[in-house]
Amino acid sequence: TLSLISFILLKIMSQKKYFTLATLGCRTNQYETQGYRDQLLQLGCQEATQNDLADLIIVNTCTVTESADSNSRHIIRSLVKKHPGAKVVVTGCLAERRPDLIQKIEGVDLVVPNQEKEKLMVKLFPNLENLPEFSISHFEAHTRSFVKVQDGCNSFCTYCIIPYVRGRSRSRSITEIISEVNQLVSNGYKEVVITGINVGDFEEKGKRLADLIRAVDQVKGLKRLRVSSIDPDEVDDDLADAILNGRVTCPSMHIVLQAGSNVVLKRMNRKYTRQIFLSTCRRLKKASPDFTFTTDVIVGFPGETMEDFNETLDVMAQIKFAKVHMFPYSRRDRTRAAVYKNCVSDQEIARRKQILLRLAEQQTFALQESYVGRTLSILTESIDENGMIGGHTENFLYVKVPKGNLKINEIVSVKLKQNTSTGLVGEIDE
Repeated sequence: TLSLISFILLKIMSQKKYFTLATLGCRTNQYETQGYRDQLLQLGCQEATQNDLADLIIVNTCTVTESADSNSRHIIRSLVKKHPGAKVVVTGCLAERRPDLIQKIEGVDLVVPNQEKEKLMVKLFPNLENLPEFSISHFEAHTRSFVKVQDGCNSFCTYCIIPYVRGRSRSRSITEIISEVNQLVSNGYKEVVITGINVGDFEEKGKRLADLIRAVDQVKGLKRLRVSSIDPDEVDDDLADAILNGRVTCPSMHIVLQAGSNVVLKRMNRKYTRQIFLSTCRRLKKASPDFTFTTDVIVGFPGETMEDFNETLDVMAQIKFAKVHMFPYSRRDRTRAAVYKNCVSDQEIARRKQILLRLAEQQTFALQESYVGRTLSILTESIDENGMIGGHTENFLYVKVPKGNLKINEIVSVKLKQNTSTGLVGEIDE
């Protein structure tokens, strides 16, 4: 079957036919899908537009929650229906965890496990020599580019399936990463986000994440550098110094909370306490008053009491996050939490979810309000139907300004004039 697929795909390439890609889940998945895009373009294929019928479909799935499983299956079925006759390849975390489930979906031709993700093109085209390497030089539909520096996780949090589907932590070489960042900058990217499954685990020949950040920070032409999701206990003095004193490092971090209760954090097998979380954020904020934070929170973890939940709200009140990503607890087979007792009811999870989201919205609005009247720079990212162009400040506040003569991917100075529920509104500072 694989050789037949390979033959058909080689024929597709010779006719310069079309491919379409779909990504679910994390920034690491987005990076990997971009790797496929770059490889296929170099092989002479074209990406399908809305009106084209694709000959090849690649779906990069997620399995972090039950909702992610459902969405992954829905996307596969929708693409099979939209592109009849296309060769369908499915990879990613759901494909790793439940290949049997994916193979039962009508129209799926090939399932590629995570460990073989970077060799997906080799599987499709085993007879082709000199296949393009798996790396990125562009990041489709983005003005900032994610750069994957690490994969896998050794933490085994009790709610999380990822270590089982991504494997143990492993890192890329700093030389390889710098080469990729240089390529992205030469192609016009001004902002890079260092990402991975657990970036705090980055290690190469004794070099840690702080060393990597300092190396990337020196790339000529790079204007902004961010670090993706990280645990508070991994922000040690060396990493804090690299971020606070970098040439183009941004005063904003996504530091994962998950819960504000030490009891819940321990049951989750997280490696930090609420005190460590608060101390980490305060240390960065004290050194750089404009430093902002985004975070992840799980609502309704088994055994979470109202007292536990209120402790999470208390941490939110103290930090005032720029954005909170809220996840209702989702039971995952094979995890320790799957057998925990005292589960919170769906109705109570929904109630707590609404309380948390309202507080998060209020705090984001209040944080934005404190910047009205200030002048900050934004990197323009998107244009809306009202003729406004939007982008983020260095400390990750979202701002819109009248488009005028502005183009996407410009860094401009903006006077912040008005606060709204969807972000700040400003005008170009002449």
